[in-house]
Amino acid sequence: MKRINRVYIIRHGQVKGFEKFPVYGYTDAELTEIGLLQMQQMAERLRWIEPGVIYSSDLKRSETGARFIARYHDVPHYSLRELREMYFGDWEGMIFSEIQKLFPEELARRQSDLLNYKAPGGGESLGSFGERITRCFEQLLSEHRGRDIIIVGHGGINRIIICSALGLSVAQMFNIQQDYGCLNVIDYFHDSSLVRLING
Repeated sequence: MKRINRVYIIRHGQVKGFEKFPVYGYTDAELTEIGLLQMQQMAERLRWIEPGVIYSSDLKRSETGARFIARYHDVPHYSLRELREMYFGDWEGMIFSEIQKLFPEELARRQSDLLNYKAPGGGESLGSFGERITRCFEQLLSEHRGRDIIIVGHGGINRIIICSALGLSVAQMFNIQQDYGCLNVIDYFHDSSLVRLING
């Protein structure tokens, strides 16, 4: 069976403040020195592949990693707002312990309806987030049919794409680990997909 696309999906490197478990959805966080090194190492790791295009979100932590990788590949790099992490409304930039203290009832509501819950302040529901990412990703596969694609994404984005490839529901995305600076590889065929690597 002939492969149509191979997609290399990377999580951005370690972010500043990571040790406090911050909620960085649309928040434009910077990478730490370790995060920059992780992306340099990923660029070396992918140096000899032959992608047709590189994508990232337009947030610095994702875009920075894509720029490192793009140094070795004379192909277009596009930064898309559609590939941003999930938006968390009033929780943006807060650390998880603060949210637990200030919004215990909201967290309970979220737990009881994971797919439809929206954080205060116009947060994005997990269901809507999944639809956004899936719609964007399917368009990328269609536009670059026959070519390998690199995507430097976020933990949530990557999990959505992997869930789809594995036939899992969006609600199961938190069963998939995505470390800072990790690599996932998925092959796409005419009517199927093969997950070759997760969190590598």
